[in-house]
Amino acid sequence: MSPATGFCLLSRRSGVHMRRYILTGAPGSGKTAVLRQLEIDGYAVVEEAATDVIALRQALGTQEPWREPAFLDDIADLQRRRQLSADTVARPVTFFDRSPVCTLALSRHLGVPAATGLRTELDRIRVARVYEPSVFFVRHQGSVRPTAARRISFEESLVFEKTHEAAYRELGFTLVEVPAAPLPVRAALIRQAVDAR
Repeated sequence: MSPATGFCLLSRRSGVHMRRYILTGAPGSGKTAVLRQLEIDGYAVVEEAATDVIALRQALGTQEPWREPAFLDDIADLQRRRQLSADTVARPVTFFDRSPVCTLALSRHLGVPAATGLRTELDRIRVARVYEPSVFFVRHQGSVRPTAARRISFEESLVFEKTHEAAYRELGFTLVEVPAAPLPVRAALIRQAVDAR
């Protein structure tokens, strides 16, 4: 692997170097809107797992699924399966809406230890260098809009933002700042950073 490709993995099927970039940030930062713009721009994207796990559990009648013992492992498992599924399509760049490192930050925010499945997944992505070492950190925009899955105040989201930042730095990732700005500006900043690598 050449220095120019960083932690890129070579797809066995296609010979295409696969770069997996994480988008992270505080709840309500506009991260998912940025992901939608990148998808419209032609990039492969992978959806956030935690929101879908919460939505499914709530549809099944559990109003606060984050209180269930298997919650964090279920998120980590879905993240792993989505990452592996994305790898079956030969795309040079894929953007991920969060990663298992975000799930670690969530466990710390909830005040519960990282469960076995989450720890195993964190080990896997570290050893295999699954994701690019540079993570796009989408900064808050001054407010949070509550949803069924997002029940957090703006003040709490700022604390959660710091928890995410600490978790990524602790695991050796470099944060690429995506400051508050209009959506096209944020997406352009990310595209330019990826094109420069």
